[in-house]
Amino acid sequence: QTAGNNKLVMSYMHEFYFESAAMILTLITLGKTLEAYSKGKTTNAIKSLLQLAPKKASVLRNGEYAEVSIEEVRVDDLFLVHPGESIPVDGIVVEGNSAVNEASLTGESIPVDKETGDLVSAATINQSGFIKCEATRVGEDTTLSQIIHMVGDAAATKAPIAKVADKVSGVFVPVVMAVAVLTIIVWLAFGETIGFALARGISVLVISCPCALGLATPVAIMVGNGVGAKNGILFKTAVSLEETGKIDVVVLDKTGTITKGRPTVTDILPGSAFSESELLTYAYILEKKSEHPLAHAILKKAEEEAIQTKEEAKNFTAVSGNGLTGEIGGDKFFGGNLKFAEGRTVISEAVRKQAESFASEGKTPLFFGRNEELIGIIAVADIIKEDSPQAVRELKNMGIKVVMLTGDNERTAKAIAAKAGVDEYYSEVLPEDKASFVEKEKNAGRKVIMIGDGINDSPALSAADIGIAISDGAEIAREIADVTMSGDDLSEIVTLKLISNKLMKRIHKNYRNIVGFNTALIILGVTGILQPTVSALLHNTSTLYISLKSMENLLEEETEVEE
Repeated sequence: QTAGNNKLVMSYMHEFYFESAAMILTLITLGKTLEAYSKGKTTNAIKSLLQLAPKKASVLRNGEYAEVSIEEVRVDDLFLVHPGESIPVDGIVVEGNSAVNEASLTGESIPVDKETGDLVSAATINQSGFIKCEATRVGEDTTLSQIIHMVGDAAATKAPIAKVADKVSGVFVPVVMAVAVLTIIVWLAFGETIGFALARGISVLVISCPCALGLATPVAIMVGNGVGAKNGILFKTAVSLEETGKIDVVVLDKTGTITKGRPTVTDILPGSAFSESELLTYAYILEKKSEHPLAHAILKKAEEEAIQTKEEAKNFTAVSGNGLTGEIGGDKFFGGNLKFAEGRTVISEAVRKQAESFASEGKTPLFFGRNEELIGIIAVADIIKEDSPQAVRELKNMGIKVVMLTGDNERTAKAIAAKAGVDEYYSEVLPEDKASFVEKEKNAGRKVIMIGDGINDSPALSAADIGIAISDGAEIAREIADVTMSGDDLSEIVTLKLISNKLMKRIHKNYRNIVGFNTALIILGVTGILQPTVSALLHNTSTLYISLKSMENLLEEETEVEE
């Protein structure tokens, strides 16, 4: 019938709606791509953790130590760890002393002294002395492996938040389909042909396809990231935009989040016969040959004070986990902790009380002496960031509970918590304990944000409603987190909440506009005023309009935030 009748062919072609089908498929594909990307990020995060684990271990075999793959290490095996090496599995020290950097598990920047009988964990770094250990947990049982499992489980079990668009579509689409069917029935009842009635029903369906609903949120994310970026914040998903504005509890890691994350000299207390400059100079000469992080703090302080000397410590010896000795100008010098100093000089009660006072403030006192005379004490600590107390106050003024979790000791945690002004604090907390605390708060019906920067924070970042990472922290933390702050300024969390509130208000308004616009077009389609071709054009136009309007309005919100 259509052979040679081009006019009729063109007429029928108007009944096809390829552009709507293509748009729907494109949006679905985009959504699946983003979902796959999100899952990929979780996989990459776990891969990053796996890379921390050593691949080899020096294990006793047939009376000799041999290098074997990590999979061959068994419980009760004896293994050696040299200075600078990663500890291969969890174990207990049976010989030697050392200072072990446990930042990968606890986040604490100051190494922990280890001696016979102390526990060590896989992926931590032996920084100074040679130690022999007995394996207690290997393979999947190590602390690092448990963190990897917790990250994967938390990512897999995190409850999906129902998107507003899904809720609207869940009601809007069935109603529209019913309206389309009803439209066909009504026109047939009025005596119109099947073709005419079907065209009216198709017009309703074409107009009402809620493509704009699918675009409104991605556009908001794009613009929201632009707003956030100017304020040093990156939102990764629509969920992070939505949930950040609803928070009830902010959980903070201590090291690198509330504090600067690196040891710094806080006090220089010389003995009566010495000046601060002399104490710092002798300490500088002695510590120049040490690789201990606390030594780096003293060297940096000496540079700041322009201490210059070409003298070198001779016969230098580092006593793992305790201190160091050396000769300067024919005199014997030493430096180290209280236990180390007590074996070399007399510590007066006044000096002992001053050292205890430093310790109560979260500082580590280092004693220095010449021959059998005490030169003085240099206190080193991971000091609090200048903006942390103000940021905590602002969060509390917004009705948000602020909690600090740290793997550090009780004395240090108490001192930092008091300075920061948090509502609650918990010390000596393991990675799994941080995640458990977050889950407990969530189970109590509270929305929880976790802010951290270390590998040890990863399970809690993944378990929280919103995980926020500081950009100069560990890569694994940034990958897992829902939001990344470009700086280390805690006050950004306050800005983050304000941006979230404004953007979500804009998104909800967009959804109302979309439903209202489509409803008006549906009425025109039902009445037969709009032909299917015109309906398709208006549908695409409305989608474009809402998208552009979203960008325009969100950019206006940006001005409000900046103001």
